[in-house]
Amino acid sequence: MDKERILHRACEIIQTEKEGLESLINAIDLRFSQAIEVIHKSTGRVVVTGIGKSGLIGRKISATLSSTGTPSFFLHPVEALHGDLGMVTSGDVLLALSYSGNTLEVCEVAKILRMRSIPIISMTGNPNSVLASLSDVVLEIRIPREACPFGLAPTTSTTAMLALGDALAIVLWELRGLNKEDFRKNHPGGSLGERLKVKVREIMLTGEAIPQVREGTLLHEAIEELDRKRLGAVIVVDNFNHLRGIFTDGDLRRLIRKNLTLPETTIDEVMTKNPKKIEENSLAAEALDLMEKYQITVLPVVNYENRLLGILHLHDILGKGSFKFYV
Repeated sequence: MDKERILHRACEIIQTEKEGLESLINAIDLRFSQAIEVIHKSTGRVVVTGIGKSGLIGRKISATLSSTGTPSFFLHPVEALHGDLGMVTSGDVLLALSYSGNTLEVCEVAKILRMRSIPIISMTGNPNSVLASLSDVVLEIRIPREACPFGLAPTTSTTAMLALGDALAIVLWELRGLNKEDFRKNHPGGSLGERLKVKVREIMLTGEAIPQVREGTLLHEAIEELDRKRLGAVIVVDNFNHLRGIFTDGDLRRLIRKNLTLPETTIDEVMTKNPKKIEENSLAAEALDLMEKYQITVLPVVNYENRLLGILHLHDILGKGSFKFYV
């Protein structure tokens, strides 16, 4: 198979999985709302079970539920039938994954827990299956076909299960009114948790590293400072160090296109007044959100009196120096 054919097949496979997700979207109905209601009203945990590829997806779904505020654990169906069913207690909900809906071990677990009045939600591609008949709510995984050329290896079906599990977790998260700080509490040792808890003052550039000029500075002098500090912007302050404006590389390029005469121009005439800024005690994640929202790469850092304390560059958030995020 030549390189062009390999790339073509890769696109075909991804397209097949995309079609599976589109089919899943069309299949979502009030049963999804019912599943959310069952979990939200429960006083225990979401016990996720599945075997093989479905089991691997189940582990991921359980982890996502737990990290977003819905207590959960994964229960291997074979281990469950050899004693681990004792881990399931009153108030728990079973989320069982089986595309065929007839996986023996998963169905046995569901049958036993149904006798114990544990609510059962199933994800299956077969609404007429044994598992579906044992379930209080059936979330149907409706896909046109697997990406496997023989229709054997779980591919599109497991992608759909994973997406549906994410949908459950995030809707429950939002329903509970949780936020970034709640997420961080569940990730105190993770790099994403680190990103959410680091304060701007810990990573901002200060002192001589700040590219800054006073109001009234001639434009060519401001450009020299811009070039000297190489952060893509120069910050404008007044005599009391209050933030007044910002001038960026992009601003300079726009001036050049307008053929503006530089010698007598002051920075006040061309700067962006009242620029976006962030306070020193804000979280790094807030700074990143602000940068993403306004498509900017630098932020002046100020105190409560709007006095300039530092500057934060996107690189300082995403990996420059010793502070790095891995998302």
